[in-house]
Amino acid sequence: MSETNTVTTTIKTPLRPLDREGLENLVTKAKQNPTEVKTLKVKTVCEGKFRNLNYARDLPVQVVDEPPGLLGENTAQNPSEILLSALGSCLSVGIHANARARGIELTKLELELEGDINITSVWGINDSSQAPLGITDVRIKAHIEGDASQEELAKLVDHANQWSPISNTVRNPVNLEVKLA
Repeated sequence: MSETNTVTTTIKTPLRPLDREGLENLVTKAKQNPTEVKTLKVKTVCEGKFRNLNYARDLPVQVVDEPPGLLGENTAQNPSEILLSALGSCLSVGIHANARARGIELTKLELELEGDINITSVWGINDSSQAPLGITDVRIKAHIEGDASQEELAKLVDHANQWSPISNTVRNPVNLEVKLA
């Protein structure tokens, strides 16, 4: 009796490609005016409880809420999850753009993010030396596949992390002013 070997072939489809010419134009424009600063604007409106509506540009509203354990309605990500989402999305943009610029075709780009936060300090009830405020540790695992070696993909991840605006906002002190209008 002969055995039949079954070979499974997985067809990988490239991610939707970035406009290479558009990417090159962005780089050229940035090189022409490297000190240009843009001001981003978002309006946050509290709807009630801990549910907030956030408006940016002419985009649909982005809802931010808390889980029931934090007295929210669990209708959307909470602010800390939004921060991790922003970080993951920024890194993804950087990885994808740099892959395109280097001629690497990606078939998978997924980032898993975890952030540690002690929520007992957020209400101002503990000494912050006992429980630091904010996310204290972030871990990110990049799952990337494409027509490049693991070494090249690791270099893409490192480069994106080094140049990511959100990575650098999280990593470095930022001027922050909050006042009554």
